[in-house]
Amino acid sequence: MDLIQGKFIGHERGFGFVKISDDEPDIFIAKKNKKDAMNGDIVEVKIIDENSGSSREGAIVQVVQRNTKQVVGTFEKSKNFGFVVPDDNTLGTDIFISKSNFGKAKNHQKVVVKITKYPRKGMKAEGKITEVLGYEDETGVDMLSIIKEYNLESEFPKAVLEEAKRVSKREIKKGKRVDLRDKEIFTIDGEDAKDLDDAVCVDKNEDGTYTLGVHIADVSFYVEEGSLLNKEAIKRGTSVYMLDRVIPMLPTELSNGCCSLNEGKDRYAISVIMTIDQKGKVIDSNIFKSIIKVTRRMNYHDVYKIIERQDEKVLTKYEEYISHFDRMKELAVILKQRRLKDGYLSLDIPESKITLDKNGKPIDIRPYETNFANEIIEQFMLTANETVAERFYWLEAPFIYRVHEKPDSDKVKELNKYVFNFGYRIKGKLDDVKPKAFSQILEDVKGKDEERVVSNLLLRTLKVARYEAENKGHFGISSKYYCHFTSPIRRYPDLFIHRVISKYLEGINIKTNNKNEEKIYEIIDEKAKERLEKQAIKYAESSSECEQNATKAERASEDIKKAEYMQGKIGNQYEGIISSITSFGMFVELDNTVEGLIRLAEMNDDYYIYDDLNKQLIGRETKKIYKLGQKVKIEVVFADKQTRKIDFKLV
Repeated sequence: MDLIQGKFIGHERGFGFVKISDDEPDIFIAKKNKKDAMNGDIVEVKIIDENSGSSREGAIVQVVQRNTKQVVGTFEKSKNFGFVVPDDNTLGTDIFISKSNFGKAKNHQKVVVKITKYPRKGMKAEGKITEVLGYEDETGVDMLSIIKEYNLESEFPKAVLEEAKRVSKREIKKGKRVDLRDKEIFTIDGEDAKDLDDAVCVDKNEDGTYTLGVHIADVSFYVEEGSLLNKEAIKRGTSVYMLDRVIPMLPTELSNGCCSLNEGKDRYAISVIMTIDQKGKVIDSNIFKSIIKVTRRMNYHDVYKIIERQDEKVLTKYEEYISHFDRMKELAVILKQRRLKDGYLSLDIPESKITLDKNGKPIDIRPYETNFANEIIEQFMLTANETVAERFYWLEAPFIYRVHEKPDSDKVKELNKYVFNFGYRIKGKLDDVKPKAFSQILEDVKGKDEERVVSNLLLRTLKVARYEAENKGHFGISSKYYCHFTSPIRRYPDLFIHRVISKYLEGINIKTNNKNEEKIYEIIDEKAKERLEKQAIKYAESSSECEQNATKAERASEDIKKAEYMQGKIGNQYEGIISSITSFGMFVELDNTVEGLIRLAEMNDDYYIYDDLNKQLIGRETKKIYKLGQKVKIEVVFADKQTRKIDFKLV
């Protein structure tokens, strides 16, 4: 029957898409053709139109696998039955609840529902309430709802916690490790960070080169293969950061305790020491196990004040280390210049900083401020990640790479049409675009009104980065070899890489070559290598899925708080820029990063026609044009934390 299998991705307006793979275009599914599919189901689809707009159109023939087992939503109770309206409005169905399955739920409470019957032949899904979370306006219920909606593990099993306590008490001994406890080494993080997994130091050599030391917590010493801690870390895949709380990958005894590179404490690390020339190229490197003691715990604000000579009090406090931070700045500038020359995409899209009060209510939203101190750490971590990835690529070691493939040529051509409206053009072959061509566009728009919009358009053109056991390069940072090595406390791929490094370091056999005294790595035994290769494939896939789920949960937590914040701003007027235009309206982003929708149906001064080619709205009578990047004045007319929606109207 020429059926194609894929994952159904529902839309709140009833239609959806079937995703086949990252390399194939999605298949559009109209509302009438989605059968009984729910968001996330694996389905079989038949193509009914090969050339339907920008994608193929299909009809779902059957659901192969149901992927939604439980749902979080609001209970709407009547006398003899009820419904749960899911928080996830892409799910495609309310859940019918018979009276016997109410449990202790009361009307309008947030609940968790186990699905007992899936939708069929136009009938709604049925379920049983298994947990009552509380009323929506109760403190913490909104965040708890997200935790349940995305199946996040907020508590550790008792046996895992006991194991964590046990291993955290292991005595630190030098052994065969390189002792760097006398070395001047710093952590530089946010002021409220508790899991400190990277520390750095920079020396300048007599020949003008720099020695960069990046020291990463040796988590693999505590989280051994086959342990309960390791199994739990695989399942979680990543730490999840949700505004006022962190759901860590590892228990706090490790994440904030024995693994965290706390000031003045002896800690095990894996160190990468790199010699970097004045053009920012790594000309020599060494990777080894070490024992370190962090000299000072620094934060981004204080480091910035030091390198910019802004605050006498801070300068006096850290007077003896000023020259060290100056060297860090010097090297970071060189590294960034080299990256920009190579085509590194410096996307300046601010994250949101949402401030909550003690009851979890949002009291302020603004762009998250970063400075060159953040850039120092970013450049050093990128360099360490590249160095490790390249070394183990040439060793042909089992490995997990961070892969970011070049964007689809159709999307690049579409982007080129949009940026042409602003007077820019993507240089080179659009069928084989180079990072440098995108980097040039970002350089051209820097500091201009359209910078944010063009950056966002470019970001949407790029593919999503993922983990793979095969090296395919990283388009976004214009790198042939890249991995995540620097955050083993909060990401499983980093922890797996540490384990691989440990295996290879144990197998090192140093031989002397008369010509250049080269270190030769001994191949680890073939059975161990084969096992690690299988694990790399498996963990790359599961870690990518966990990362995507965590990103959705983090985004949902922000959306809820933004909507709640704007509920108190209804009637207020602001200036914003048009960030996106669709067939049903346009999104406007305010200076505080909040985005709202102006619905086409509410634009009453004319009948507006959607120009898909140029992504703009054109008034039929007035010929008034609304386009991306345009500044507009809006009024907040609607905001609802339950649906996570914010609506504006034009002033």
